[in-house]
Amino acid sequence: MPFNVYVTRRIPEAGLEILRRHCDRVEVNPEDRVLSRDELLAAVRDRDGVLCLLTDTIDDETLAAAGPRCRAFANMAVGYNNVDLAAATRRGIMITNTPGVLTETTADLAWALMLAVARRVVEGDRFFRTGRWTGWGPMQFLGHDVHKTTLGIVGAGRIGTAVGRRSVGFGMRLLYTDPHPSGELDRIGARRVDLDTLLRESDFVTLHVALNERTHHLIGRRELALMKPTACLINTARGPIIDEAALVEALRERRIAGAGLDVYENEPEPAPGLVELDNVVCIPHLGSATEATRAKMATMAAENLVAALRGERPPNLVNLDVLAAQS
Repeated sequence: MPFNVYVTRRIPEAGLEILRRHCDRVEVNPEDRVLSRDELLAAVRDRDGVLCLLTDTIDDETLAAAGPRCRAFANMAVGYNNVDLAAATRRGIMITNTPGVLTETTADLAWALMLAVARRVVEGDRFFRTGRWTGWGPMQFLGHDVHKTTLGIVGAGRIGTAVGRRSVGFGMRLLYTDPHPSGELDRIGARRVDLDTLLRESDFVTLHVALNERTHHLIGRRELALMKPTACLINTARGPIIDEAALVEALRERRIAGAGLDVYENEPEPAPGLVELDNVVCIPHLGSATEATRAKMATMAAENLVAALRGERPPNLVNLDVLAAQS
């Protein structure tokens, strides 16, 4: 079909194959990096559709640059806080996402971080690789048990619930906080509590909420002060949910035992002092980074975009009001 689309960064081939099968022109950012602001505005100009990533700022200026022929921006992510939905709806542009596909994969990673922080895996690996280990010792790298401790889940959506299911095998006491009860978590013995109670009682706190005005800096100095000095904080959701400067202070002063971070407040830059700390595990936004999951995300994003270009309702349309605006 005579559709002209742009992909803001290289994605798995499964997604590109779908676009090439249904579109006359598919142009992909040739460099494996985030486009600069000027590059993005130039690249989306006069496109029928754009497949974008969470690292792209899709605001009114970007939407305007795409021009009146643009029908959709397909975000290859579950979250869409990088998109100005109101502006897109006003311009009649559909916005889509890729929900559900990365639930189990991200839950796995949250557990990987939890175990790595608790058992000081990264510290031990670094110590061994640098040739400093001279043999076993009874006081080396003493960490914290994960089994039969208390896990606190902040946000009982798909990913939070998947993390909670995994706690059964570790014999953990399970707490969660969410505006709505979770039947699935309740059935495995979880207790729904307020955030302050969860922070006070949990040995591990893991964040699984969307980023919005209410959750920005949800975990700040006050909240960190409520946590146990032996507790660990895990974030695989969005970086700005934590006041990162406050977290650095808490970790440096050992007011909490540790943290495992996959996301950061000002990605890709960490807060000053964060990477110098030995009680934090920092990884580069790997939540959905398996071959199968990223391929599925690319496929879903491409299918969403193709549906929009054909004038159909995409399977994962975010701004539903755009349909009324178009009718």
